[in-house]
Amino acid sequence: MPTTIDNETELSAVNSILGSIGQSPLTTTSLDYTNPEITIIYNFLREANIDTQSEGWHFNTEHHVPVDKVNNKFPLPSNVLRYDVSEGQVFRTYDVITKYDSGTAYLWDKVNHSYTFDNITSLDLDIVYLYAFENIPMVFRRYITQRAGVKAATQLVSNSELVQLLQSQEALARAGIMEYECNQGDHSFMGWPDESAYRSYQPYRGLRRT
Repeated sequence: MPTTIDNETELSAVNSILGSIGQSPLTTTSLDYTNPEITIIYNFLREANIDTQSEGWHFNTEHHVPVDKVNNKFPLPSNVLRYDVSEGQVFRTYDVITKYDSGTAYLWDKVNHSYTFDNITSLDLDIVYLYAFENIPMVFRRYITQRAGVKAATQLVSNSELVQLLQSQEALARAGIMEYECNQGDHSFMGWPDESAYRSYQPYRGLRRT
């Protein structure tokens, strides 16, 4: 029997969206893509997942990721949502975009108008990745489900009150992911880099006596 600590899956998320718009949940153990309504709702979930992760969060953003040349080009992984050259806003040596060659995504150097990037064999990138729904933090799965539910209610159900109710639930879920991001990210307005240490002023230490 399912419990409250079961992991959220795409199937449970679709069932949650169905319930939010007054539809019966699926009784199967997998998604039924032959059902047009299920396909539409799954697409809402998929779009919400991509849109949310595209914002770039602590869990799916990595800095200074080395990318090596393959056949004199820098290929990009298929799950990259956004990227830029590390420290590119300071050291404006390269200006990169994505270009496709035979269906494969490669870095294109806009400065030299080339795939090759002369005199280097590795390039460090800051990358925002796209992960599968089941592989992201639970709080983000809940938010993505709520976000997709609002879209489903807006497009599939003509009930403005229901849409407003689901939007309020989405706002609460958004607050949850922002709290998670702040706690996990260890962000600092001082802009301290990774692998550095900084201890801010702590008033109680003024009371210590040697």
